[in-house]
Amino acid sequence: MSEDPLALDAGRMRQMGYAVIDLLVDRATALPDGPALRSATRAEMEARLGEAAPPHGRDFRDLLDRLDRDVLPFMGHFDHPRFFGYIPGAGTWPGALGDLIAAATNIDSGAWRESAGPSQLELTVLDWFRDWIDYPPEAAGVLVSGGSAANLTAIACAREALIGPMSSRIVAYASDQTHSSVARAARHLGFRPDQIRVLPTDARFRIRPHELAAAMDADVAGGRIPFLVIANAGTTSTGAVDPLAELAELCHARGVWFHVDGAYGAFAVLTDRGRAALDGLAMADSVTLDPHKWLAMPFEVGCVMVRDGAMLERAFELHPEYLQEGAPGSTTVNFADRGLQLTRASRAIKVWLAIQTFGLDAFRAVIDRAMDLTLEAQARIEADPRLELVTPASLGVLTFRRRGAPGATDGEVDRANAAIVTALSAAGDVLLTSTLIGGRYAIRLCVLNHSSTGDDVAYALDRVATVDIGGIGTHGARAENNGSTRAARQAALAGDWLDVGRMSVDDLRALPTFAAADDDAAIRFLATGREESYQVGQVVTERWTLARTFYLVLDGRLSVLVDGREVNVLEVGDHLGEIAAIDWGRDFSYGRTATVIATAPTRVLAFPAAALRELMTDVPDVDRAIRRIAQARLVVR
Repeated sequence: MSEDPLALDAGRMRQMGYAVIDLLVDRATALPDGPALRSATRAEMEARLGEAAPPHGRDFRDLLDRLDRDVLPFMGHFDHPRFFGYIPGAGTWPGALGDLIAAATNIDSGAWRESAGPSQLELTVLDWFRDWIDYPPEAAGVLVSGGSAANLTAIACAREALIGPMSSRIVAYASDQTHSSVARAARHLGFRPDQIRVLPTDARFRIRPHELAAAMDADVAGGRIPFLVIANAGTTSTGAVDPLAELAELCHARGVWFHVDGAYGAFAVLTDRGRAALDGLAMADSVTLDPHKWLAMPFEVGCVMVRDGAMLERAFELHPEYLQEGAPGSTTVNFADRGLQLTRASRAIKVWLAIQTFGLDAFRAVIDRAMDLTLEAQARIEADPRLELVTPASLGVLTFRRRGAPGATDGEVDRANAAIVTALSAAGDVLLTSTLIGGRYAIRLCVLNHSSTGDDVAYALDRVATVDIGGIGTHGARAENNGSTRAARQAALAGDWLDVGRMSVDDLRALPTFAAADDDAAIRFLATGREESYQVGQVVTERWTLARTFYLVLDGRLSVLVDGREVNVLEVGDHLGEIAAIDWGRDFSYGRTATVIATAPTRVLAFPAAALRELMTDVPDVDRAIRRIAQARLVVR
């Protein structure tokens, strides 16, 4: 009898394994007939699962029954054919078995000596990825947990390659559509809010290369060092792809590292139209890839590829005295030298096993089919008078909403569509998520699952068009007005407050942007304001500076200039600075997007960005109004 209390004999191991496989196969075959999402409260889950650890073992089949009853049903089923929210991932059975193999053999793939076979398998998989994105032979990469870890790894590599230790002078550039993982990575790598410049995008939600160049010029003139640009190969909100080739040429000409976040879209290069859409990807200095998205691998596996592979190891290799195991001059690879993890599971087995099982053409077909279904969804939306297309299909993403009843305001239509998404989530038969497009609420549909069909897409759209939430019709809504013309504002604001330079709660609510603010929120906001005066020719804000103050114009006249061209005029009751005041993430925000100069003696109330953000959080209608105005001004530019 074994003295190991954790040992199992071969017969019992097989018995337990067969039971697990039966559970998983039963779940997979029944999945399409069940909900795409089923959630529960914390109290409900604690009632099912909250308990002390048992001193003695329990029957394994009973434990599987508990998992099947109390755990596995209460989750988002990302591999469900009607799970169209977020960026869904549907794995494959060979991939899942690959994870089982990696876990059961307890591989540590950090060092070659302990994992020569798994390490070579990872090199093989990385060679595939390198060839697919047309990287040169000297490129290198590493498999990580997902896109967030890949972006952090790439930013760290870029800084080490070009700068070395952290410098307060360096600046990185990202668009307002860039994934939040970049903000999180920058924050934890020590970047201050003024070291990440968030750039506004064009009408197609892409970086404007000429504005990127202007931002770099302004930073160089200010003694800063542009070192990194982060572009997108498929944004989360709309699937937008930045002009990669043009951005790459700009970065290379200036000695700036060019990183492409292709976590969602980069594997579209396996198809002809995807390769055309991602033209310029091969010119990037580093690329984030996510096999657990469009390559249909089980969570979790991501990848970062670096064009000059030696830079990746130089950024991360560290050899303390207790890890001196490699022979001098050895050509072996220790993957711990290419990233943050020392102990790391083998993520390559599932990728290799799935691609070898199905063949690459099967994955190409899946990606093409997802793009076809998204185009089919767009055609259905455009043909349905109950629905409205917001942004067209890009790769596998589009946005839309249900039209409002006659006379409904924009805010009412936004709230109705938010209620639709909530109702569908509660019902669980289809899962859709949302985003903001130009300050307006939009429903996202993302087709990624290899199991989704045209019928599933049609079902999801029909549910949006027909779900009963009360108070929303099937006709077009008029745009929200609220007397927002300059003349209406000036008439509403005529009164003594202009003379004393302060505002009351009622004065603030006379501005359409702030009409929904209640007394408490308005009082707290106004308490933070201070009066400032400007004479003719004085600059209130200058383009590309990183100040974040929000201004309300009390009297006078201001000219808004972009590259010396007047794009707007601001007078009493207008406001400015809302673009820079909006928080992009982790305290990173836009810089000033225009220069504002007084063309008459002018008084303003100046408010800290934090005060405006607090008001926007407290009053959703104010938030929507501010974001709509900000987006409109970004488009005018």
